[in-house]
Amino acid sequence: MQTRVKTAPGLFGRGRFRPGLEAAPFLPTCRAEMDALGWDRCDVVLVTGDAYVDHPSFGMALVGRLLEAQGFRVGILSQPAWDSAEPFRELGRPGLYFGVTGGNMDSMVNRYTSERKLRSDDAYTAGGEGGRRPDRSVIVYANRCREAFKGVPVVIGGIEASLRRIAHFDYWSEKTRRSILLDAKADLLVYGNAERALVELTWRMALGEAISDIVDLRGTAVARSAPPDGFGRIDSTELDTPGTVEPPLDPYQAEVTAARTGDGACAKAPDSPAAEGLPPGGTLVEFVPRRARLDRDRTFIELPPYEAVAQDPVLYAHASRVFHRESNPHNARAIAQRHAGRLVWLNPPPIPLTTAEMDAVYELPYARVPHPSYGQARIPAYEMIRFSITIQRGCFGGCTFCSITEHEGRIIQNRSEASILREVERVRDEQPGFTGVISDLGGPTANMYRIACKSPEIEASCRRPSCVYPGVCENLATDHSALISLYRKARAVPGIKKVLIASGVRYDLAVEDPRYVQELVTHHVGGYLKIAPEHLQDGPLSKMMKPGMGAYDRFKALFERYSRQAGKKQYLIPYFIAAHPGTTDEDMLELALWLKHNGFKADQVQAFLPSPMATATAMYHSGKNPLAKVTRDSEEVVIPKGATQRRLHKAFLRYHDPENWPLLRQALTRMGRPDLIGRHEGALIPPPGTRPPEPTRRAQRFMTQRTGPPEAATRRNSKPPRSTKPPPKRRRR
Repeated sequence: MQTRVKTAPGLFGRGRFRPGLEAAPFLPTCRAEMDALGWDRCDVVLVTGDAYVDHPSFGMALVGRLLEAQGFRVGILSQPAWDSAEPFRELGRPGLYFGVTGGNMDSMVNRYTSERKLRSDDAYTAGGEGGRRPDRSVIVYANRCREAFKGVPVVIGGIEASLRRIAHFDYWSEKTRRSILLDAKADLLVYGNAERALVELTWRMALGEAISDIVDLRGTAVARSAPPDGFGRIDSTELDTPGTVEPPLDPYQAEVTAARTGDGACAKAPDSPAAEGLPPGGTLVEFVPRRARLDRDRTFIELPPYEAVAQDPVLYAHASRVFHRESNPHNARAIAQRHAGRLVWLNPPPIPLTTAEMDAVYELPYARVPHPSYGQARIPAYEMIRFSITIQRGCFGGCTFCSITEHEGRIIQNRSEASILREVERVRDEQPGFTGVISDLGGPTANMYRIACKSPEIEASCRRPSCVYPGVCENLATDHSALISLYRKARAVPGIKKVLIASGVRYDLAVEDPRYVQELVTHHVGGYLKIAPEHLQDGPLSKMMKPGMGAYDRFKALFERYSRQAGKKQYLIPYFIAAHPGTTDEDMLELALWLKHNGFKADQVQAFLPSPMATATAMYHSGKNPLAKVTRDSEEVVIPKGATQRRLHKAFLRYHDPENWPLLRQALTRMGRPDLIGRHEGALIPPPGTRPPEPTRRAQRFMTQRTGPPEAATRRNSKPPRSTKPPPKRRRR
């Protein structure tokens, strides 16, 4: 039976719980603000580790305004002191539940560097002040909520809860931790894009249903004693045996009539009789599925229990592989994992929002500024995004070190052109300090707007982790016409001087449509364009699921050609990552030589940080490659571990820094490359005794401009679409 595209009830189809409820200037953060609104209590109290900025790029503001639009009274506790339960009583006992999040970033990624050193600042706090949120914020906040008001349900969500929803490797403790649902003792966990689940949950509770009975919402996880009645069970090892025995064929995988592509979800059948009459070069996709023994909608996959994956890294890699294959909301099955007799039950991912729903969510009455209580204090994350506009969500890139796909999904959710242009006008007319420059039109990536599979049926059946690796899928429509049209109309809005594109451009996708590169380079680059090839060697690139340097070279050629045609001096700044699984010392040496040959001197560099749930984290922990079938004797992945080797890999990226020269001299001698030490043209670093030159002020500025992103588990070269992408630290000049 062919996989069908799944739909969901409309996000705004229920009306308003309180028809007369008006939008508040800001959602109340204290009892005095509640009194001013005439509220005796809140229906929902949201607790967040971020400063309260009433802007759709901040998750709690978006969720709060969405529930307010449904007619619910919503309050926000922003960065409450966590040493007692008293601050959590500020807004009184909520009528329905506490909603808890660590903020727009995982609290551990927010607070610690990839070397596990405590950060001194926090981009999501007024004044950039560090230390305003606890480690593992979701767990701490949830505990305090229960202490404040016993019996009030606690719902956890946001990126920290989303990426820790099953047993996960925790880099900071170097061990596998339980699902955060159990550690936080929460009643329910919401993962991914939370709008549908939260609206349905809130309405059902408001109409009298107990939260303990709400166990069937897509995009949620609950703790159960046993699977639901009527569900068929599949042991995950039947799908991908973590041993030496070949696994049986997956009876739920669609067959095709010709050679398979990717995971066998889609392929072309050029010799099929039904292909007669197709235009030259046309592609016909036919589905001939095997007879399924079980209904996918009534089937769950049971992963190895927490106790097993905590002790066996190979089982952990196996569980990670199976988990990631169940990410398409149109064909994913429920997933379960036992934790000491309790079953953590993950319902399938949420159905993506329609364009009309995206428009409605992003056009809610946000104040678009920080809460007045912060006065004139600057919030770095807000400063970065205040003149930017989100145009889409999701990413089908599938980079293994990034968690966007696991959180937002790989199906792109788009806003309409008209809605985006209305927001451009609103920023122009209402945003304090606006000077006529839109700092970004984007999302997780710059150029996936309205790009999708050519066939909804193929998209619904596909199980590939990436649409662009190892090459751009032939079923992906790569026409950038909609985005080009949007750019042209946005910059034509009266009063708009410039529209910049600051999100990361997926250059391997961009070269499929040179018209887009020309439009981008001619009108939307502010002197420098940052892109992320990440590496140039096949070893690490294959473990990142990133394209080779051939795509970079093609993009660079187009960038330089169109810059010349526009009469502009513009520069392409590549980002690279150090110490990623699959990277050898020799790989980093080759990258350092490439950087020097091309004249790049990075001021800051990014070292791989194993974030919860990322595929690359499973590689780091297990030494196995979960991009392929995981067995006891399957491919071993080189893992740069230990402070010395990780420091060396970063040093190669900053070969020009005199502080790194002693470490590099030692490494080059050990690697048999002392020829790269000296004063000759081909040397990487100078010999011992060399006095570093004093950089001129101009050189200092140049090095600062050629800066890489701060260390993080996710890409930081773009604005956060909502709750997934943190901004870079402010550069100190």
